[in-house]
Amino acid sequence: MTDTATAEVRAPRPEKVETVAKIAERLRGSDAVFVTEYRGLTVTQLASLRNSLRPAGAEYAVYKNTLARFAVREVGLEGLEEILVGPTALTFVAGDVAAAAKALRDVSKSNPNLVLKGGALGATLLGAGDVAALADLPSREELLARFAGALQAPLTKTAGLLQALPRNFAYGLSALIDKQAA
Repeated sequence: MTDTATAEVRAPRPEKVETVAKIAERLRGSDAVFVTEYRGLTVTQLASLRNSLRPAGAEYAVYKNTLARFAVREVGLEGLEEILVGPTALTFVAGDVAAAAKALRDVSKSNPNLVLKGGALGATLLGAGDVAALADLPSREELLARFAGALQAPLTKTAGLLQALPRNFAYGLSALIDKQAA
C-alpha cells in the first residue's frame, strides 16, 4: 500500500466533516447544551420531548458520539467527552436555559428511560446535579416579577409616607380649628 492510498483511507468522509462542523456551529451558537441518555424511548416519546423543549428555545438532536466528541474538542468543551458514552442526545438551548432544564427534568420524571447526564452552560461544565439545580430555578418571567416587586416595595412605602404628611397635617389643622371654635 502506498502513502497516497493510506492517506485516502484515513481521510474522513466529507459528510462526516460537515456533520462535525454543524455540531460545532450549534455548540457555539447555543447558550447551553445538555447531554441525555435516551435508551428505551420510543419515537413518539422523543417527539413529545422535542415538542416540550421547543417553547424554551431548545432543540433535541441525536448524533454519533464520535462525531460529537470531535465537535466538542473543536469548540473547547473537552469535559463533555466523558459523558458522550452510550445512546446520547444533545439538547441545544438558545433561549431560556432554566425552562429547557425543567422540560428535560419533567420528562425524565415521567419517563425514567431519559437520563440527564450533564452539559455545559457557556464554557462552564455541568454535572447531572447542576442541570437539576437549573431546573429548580424560577422562570425568567418570575425572576423579573420578583425583581420588579423588590424595586416597587420601597417606592410604595415612600409614596405612602409622602401622602401621610399632608394628610396628617390637614387632620391636625382641622382638629385645631375645631378646638378653637368650641
